[in-house]
Amino acid sequence: MKTFTPKKQDIVRKWYLVDAKGQTLGRMAAKIAAILRGKNKAYFVPHMDCGDFVVVINVQDVHITGMKKENKMYYTHSGQYGKLKTTPLKKLLAEKPERVLTLAISGMLPNNKIRKVLMKKLKVYAGPDHRHEAQNPEPLKI
Repeated sequence: MKTFTPKKQDIVRKWYLVDAKGQTLGRMAAKIAAILRGKNKAYFVPHMDCGDFVVVINVQDVHITGMKKENKMYYTHSGQYGKLKTTPLKKLLAEKPERVLTLAISGMLPNNKIRKVLMKKLKVYAGPDHRHEAQNPEPLKI
């Protein structure tokens, strides 16, 4: 018996719609990362992009547990000496709530070339409106 390896034409992609209102950030990010990767499909292979598209709405109303809003910091560095910038989660949620979920999901994907391909299939919106009605995304309960 031979092992089945899917070809590009064998992969069927779906669109899912996730409402982040009241959802816990980390738990939701882990499930979305698995769907983007394709782990929910029978023909998953780790070296290929088998996943589906995910549209996330209402990210500004995501639930953060514990004292993370005050204590969790995001770091960026320009490469020059003394140019390390820190941003608390509370400020990032107020200014760019989409970035918080994007960073959480990105950290749960493999750290290689396939991460960039998978992140292009993630569409994140702070409010309830999105531009993907034509794709008929089916609601996903997380």
